Amino acid sequence: MSSIQPQGENIRKAVKWISEERQVGTAASNNRLVEQAAVKFNLSPNEVEFLIKFVKEEL
Repeated sequence: MSSIQPQGENIRKAVKWISEERQVGTAASNNRLVEQAAVKFNLSPNEVEFLIKFVKEEL
């Protein structure tokens, strides 16, 4: 797990949601999960960048 803690409730929810989606074996690509989370949790561009890094580190 990434040692950098995300700031803000929406980004924390997005990280948790992506982690849960991966655990249940969602067929969506990592990029698609980030896109979906960005919309679902109304993320800023900086938060989206954090998620992209998070997804890459977790592979």
